[in-house]
Amino acid sequence: MSGNDAEPRLVDQARAVWRGIALAVMALLGTGIVVALIVILSDTTAQRDRALKAQSHSYDVMILARTLSGTIAHAEAALGRYVMSRDQLVGREYYDEWSSARNQIDRLDALTSDNPMQQHLIDQLRATYEERGKELAITALSTSYKKDSQAYSRFYAAGKSATLRDIDRQLDAIIDSEHGLLDQRVAAAAASIQRSNTVAMILAVFGMLILIAAVVLGWLTIGVMRERAVARADADIERERSAALEDAVNEATQALRAQEAKLRQVQKMEAVGQLTGGIAHDFNNMLAVVLGGLELARRTLKSDPAGVGRHLDNATEGANRAAALTRRLLAFSREEALNPEPLAPIATIEGMSDLLDRTLGDAITVETSDDGSSWHVWADRHELENTILNLAVNARDAMDGRGRLTIRASARTLAANEIGHCLAGDHVAIAVSDTGCGMAPEVLERVFEPFFTTKPVGKGTGLGLSQIFAFVRQSGGEIAITSVEGEGTTVTLYLPRHVGAGDVVAKADIATPSAPPSIRGLGVLVVEDDPRVLNATIGALEELKHRAVPCPDPLDAPRILDDLGPFDLVITDVLMPGQTGPEMIAGLLGRRPDLSVLFVTGYAGEGSAADFGGRPVLRKPFTIAGLERAIADAVADRPTPTDQLAAE
Repeated sequence: MSGNDAEPRLVDQARAVWRGIALAVMALLGTGIVVALIVILSDTTAQRDRALKAQSHSYDVMILARTLSGTIAHAEAALGRYVMSRDQLVGREYYDEWSSARNQIDRLDALTSDNPMQQHLIDQLRATYEERGKELAITALSTSYKKDSQAYSRFYAAGKSATLRDIDRQLDAIIDSEHGLLDQRVAAAAASIQRSNTVAMILAVFGMLILIAAVVLGWLTIGVMRERAVARADADIERERSAALEDAVNEATQALRAQEAKLRQVQKMEAVGQLTGGIAHDFNNMLAVVLGGLELARRTLKSDPAGVGRHLDNATEGANRAAALTRRLLAFSREEALNPEPLAPIATIEGMSDLLDRTLGDAITVETSDDGSSWHVWADRHELENTILNLAVNARDAMDGRGRLTIRASARTLAANEIGHCLAGDHVAIAVSDTGCGMAPEVLERVFEPFFTTKPVGKGTGLGLSQIFAFVRQSGGEIAITSVEGEGTTVTLYLPRHVGAGDVVAKADIATPSAPPSIRGLGVLVVEDDPRVLNATIGALEELKHRAVPCPDPLDAPRILDDLGPFDLVITDVLMPGQTGPEMIAGLLGRRPDLSVLFVTGYAGEGSAADFGGRPVLRKPFTIAGLERAIADAVADRPTPTDQLAAE
C-alpha cells in the first residue's frame, strides 16, 4: 500500500469517527429533551389537577354557604308560622331546620379547616348563629306556653335584630373570601401552565433542530457509504434478494399450513364440546369396564385361557356402550369451561378502557388505579372482563348514565374467613365504585339471588351478580358489597394471588409417583350400583389376591358387613341410587371406626379429597396398578393429596 492510498483512507476513517460522535451527541441531546418534555407535561398535568381540585373545593364552600343561608331563612319562616298557628308539627319543622343549619356550619368548618382566614369568619358566624338561636328560642318558648302577645312582640323584635343582618353579612364575607381565593389559585395555575408550555415549546424547537441535523448528517453518511458500496454490492444484492424471496415463500407456506392445522383443531374441539357431569360419570364407568376387562384378559391369558373370552366380552360391551354414549354427547348443549391463566388485573382493566368508554357513554368518568404491587391472579381472562363489564353496566344504571366510576386494584393479605369464607393468604382486591343511588339494606341482602332485580321489566334478568358470584367462587375468591343510599355502591372482588412457581412444584410431584407397596389377602367390601363396573372391580381385586365381596346396593352394606365379615377395607362408588357413598361410609364408620375406606368415582365434577373426610379417592377409569396403589394408601390411612386425584 502506498502512502498516497493510505492517507485518504485515514481521512475517511477520521470522518466516520466524527460522524459517529456527532450522532451520539445528538442522540443524548434528543433523549434529554424527551425526558424534559415528559417531566414538564407531568408537572403541568399535576398543576391542572390541583387547580381543578381547588376549584371544586371552593365551589363546595360557596354552595354550602348559600345552602346555609337558605336553611336559616326556612327555619325563621317556620318559626313565624309556629307563632301564628301554635301547631306543634310546624314547631318541630323549625327545630329541625335550625339544627340542620348547625350541621351545615360544622361541615363548612371542616371544609375550610386549611384556611385560617375562613376559620376566623366561621367562628364569628357560629357565635352569631348561637346568639340568634337564643333570640328565636325565647320566641318559641313563649309560643309553647301560649303567651301569644309576648311571642308576637318577641318575634317582631327578632326580625329587627342585628344578628340576622350579621349572619347574612358573614356568609357573604365567607363566599367573597373563597371566591377571591379561587381566583388566585386559578391565576397561579394558569401562569404556571403557561410557563410550562413556553419551556416545552422551546425544547420542542431545539428537538426539531437536532432531529433535522441528525437527518442531514445521516443522509450524508448514507450517501458516502452508498457510493462506496454500489460497485461491489450489485451481485450480492441480487443473490440475497433471491434467497430472501425463497425464504419468504417457505415461511408463508409454513404459516399457512400451521393456520390450517389450527383451524382443523378448533373445528375438532368445537365438534367434541364439553362433557356434562352426569353423562361423563356413565362414560367413565364404561371406560372402567373396558380397561379392567382388557387388563384381566392380559393377566389370565396364560394361567386361565378359558376365562379370557369372558373378560374380553365384558370389555367389548363396555366399549360399545361408551361409543353409543359418545355419539349422544354430540347432541347435548354445553357450557364453556373456564380457561384460567396468570393475569395482572390492572393491565386487564386498562385493556378494557375503549370497551368501557363505548358501553358507559361520555357522561360517565372512568378512573382506574392500583397500588403498584403488580400481583397476579389465576383466572379466566374473558370471565374476568365480563365480570368487570357487568359491574360497570350496573353502576351506569345506578348513576342514571351520569357520574364517576372508579376501578381500583390493590394487594390485600386476609385472615381466614375475614371476607366471607375466604382462605388466609394474599389476595388481589378489585373494587368497582360508583356515585349512584345506592341500595337499601333489604335490597343489599338479596343482590346475589338468581333472577332478583330492582330494574323494570325487560331491563334486567337478575342473573348478573349471581354469575359474578359464581365466577369469583369458582376462582377460589370472595366478593363483598358496601352501599349507602344516595352516595353509591362499591363491589370488591377478592381473588387469590397467583405465584407460578408453586404450580411447577405440584406438577413435578405428580409426574413421579412412587411404586405401590405389595399388599395381599385383605377382606374387601365393594359397593357399586353398576354391575359391569362391580364385576370388573371384583375381578381386579381377586387378581391382586384379595377376598372381595360385591354389594350392588349401598343400603345392604351394613348387613353384608355384619354377615360376611370380617372386612379390612370398603371400596365404594360416590353417586348411587338411594344413598351416596359418603353417606353410607358415615353410617359404617359409626359401627366400625377402624375400617379403611377408598372412594371410587367417575364424575370429575365431584369434590377433592378434603370433601371426603380426607379419605383417598380413585378416579375412573383406573388400572389394576392404580387400584393397588390406592388400596395401599387407604390401608395405610394416608389421605391422597388433592392434585393426585386423577385417573390412574
